[in-house]
Amino acid sequence: MKNEIQFICNDREITTAVHPATTVLDFLRKSMRLTGTKEGCREGDCGACTVLVGELNNEIILYKPVNSCLLPLASLHGKHLVTIEGINQIELNPLQHAFVDEGASQCGFCTPGFLVSLTGYFLTNDIYSAEEAINSLDGNICRCTGYASIKRSVEKVTNEIKLNKNYSTLEKLVELKVLPGYFLTIPERLAAIKLLINQHASGVYISGGTDLFVQQWEKLLSSDVQFLQRDASTPTIRIEGESCFIDSQTTISEIKSSGILQKYFPQLENYFQYFGSLPIRNRATAGGNIINASPIGDMTNFLLALNAQLHLKEKDKGRVVPLKNFYTGYKQLDKKENEILDSVSFNLPQNVFHFNFEKVSKRTFLDIASVNTSIYLEEENLTIKEIHLSAGGVAPYPLYLFKTKEFLLGKTISPQLVKEAAEIIQTEISPISDARGSAEYKRLLLRQLFFAHFIKLFPKIISLEEVV
Repeated sequence: MKNEIQFICNDREITTAVHPATTVLDFLRKSMRLTGTKEGCREGDCGACTVLVGELNNEIILYKPVNSCLLPLASLHGKHLVTIEGINQIELNPLQHAFVDEGASQCGFCTPGFLVSLTGYFLTNDIYSAEEAINSLDGNICRCTGYASIKRSVEKVTNEIKLNKNYSTLEKLVELKVLPGYFLTIPERLAAIKLLINQHASGVYISGGTDLFVQQWEKLLSSDVQFLQRDASTPTIRIEGESCFIDSQTTISEIKSSGILQKYFPQLENYFQYFGSLPIRNRATAGGNIINASPIGDMTNFLLALNAQLHLKEKDKGRVVPLKNFYTGYKQLDKKENEILDSVSFNLPQNVFHFNFEKVSKRTFLDIASVNTSIYLEEENLTIKEIHLSAGGVAPYPLYLFKTKEFLLGKTISPQLVKEAAEIIQTEISPISDARGSAEYKRLLLRQLFFAHFIKLFPKIISLEEVV
């Protein structure tokens, strides 16, 4: 990727030809000397490096908080980057005042990240609540102040800031001095930047990069990399006939909030609240989760239970591969070197169906799974007409449970059937002992989560006492 990268950083227009895999964190601190953005964990966990990225969509800019330590500079082309310096004004703004008044900053290292994330909340909502504002800070960690004072400051500012329906959110936030006035000039200035077009070339294709930039960010600086970009105005999730298509660049946040998907999966937001933090969900993509081939990938686990199909492209050629057949070993894929994952599709449910996702990790939130599992089941009078089951953390790759599916298909749901199926599952998995738990623990965990599927979906038929 040899194109010059053009974007706006706060109120300054930037053109640079540095390596596209340079992290935004390093560019800000070393090249621009904007050191308000802090370097903490460099893994996307602490939130000290949080910035806002605004993207033009039909003349409106949509802002999202992201971790600059995992953000490649190339992804900023044609966008607005906002750091803590970019929201500073001559006097403290209402958010900063609230932090001062409530004693919400002690050493100050984490404070810029908290304020940037909170600014992002006010920019992306038009009705404010303290609970939702606090939830928007799920990617920010404070090491010394304690969260009580931070919560008080959030409650104070959400009660004070009220929007007028006669103004846009951006206009009102500028009027209330939450944002500097230059924000109003950004849409027109971004529109003048010519967008880069994805060209199918050789090199390492990178999507969200939220795992890759943790593991290999230094190696990427000496690699030929191609960052996949998409037009923000193009729908990422669409219905075609009896199928749903998800663009590979669709973020987890977009999937989590999709009205199309929520129509079929009402618990969708609950499932994906356990997928990283908000800044991670704003960058992590469906395609990246699949190609990364992590044995515990949540998105892959979810899609396996939908019997998803992968649409791969190589220049003008394309082919379709069932996701359940895509993994051939640990980090080994049925994918040619220059193929890219274009989209994922699954058939929309046509009959009465049941779906559930379960995940257990060492921490409830902001943690990868020890074991995860999903189930899709169609039934008629409790006779199983179709079923798909997935399991993560119990094999070298995300696992589709072929044998268990065949055993259950056509049978009538009962406690005895569920117990027998749980024994079949044990013959399909091969967990190992690691930091997430022993092999024996993971076997037990998957067994219990399999029972949980049926207890939740069929509470009148299956009880805990009958299967455990």
